[in-house]
Amino acid sequence: MEKLETILVVDDMPAILNVVVAILDNAHFNVLQARSGEEAISLAANYTGKISLLLSDVQMPSMTGPELGETLKKLRPDLRVMIMSGLAGGSMLVLNYGWAFIEKPFLSGKLLEMIDVVLHSPDKSQGKNRYDTRKETGKTD
Repeated sequence: MEKLETILVVDDMPAILNVVVAILDNAHFNVLQARSGEEAISLAANYTGKISLLLSDVQMPSMTGPELGETLKKLRPDLRVMIMSGLAGGSMLVLNYGWAFIEKPFLSGKLLEMIDVVLHSPDKSQGKNRYDTRKETGKTD
């Protein structure tokens, strides 16, 4: 089966990284993986193909997921960003960026559903307050 879009997964916890990579690989995504923001930046800078999505942990030792997202969006403006966290209040660190957020632990089906929404919502753009993964309601609040 042909691989779907490429997703760059970043998490400093090897066990979590391995599980997320396995879920995405089983769903036929092309998966790149990194254990730090710096490693992800290097990987993205040297990867010649299109990276459709950054899926990053919020809190990592030297760079947060949102900081990584901002940096990678400068290198790859078409990149979509989705942040994950197991910390209480982790979504608060993402709020000002307007990016998709999923709380860990999550079921594989929920992760794949959210990724599908983020990747395939044509009338939504990411960055600051212009992006929201909620279903369209007709309201712009």
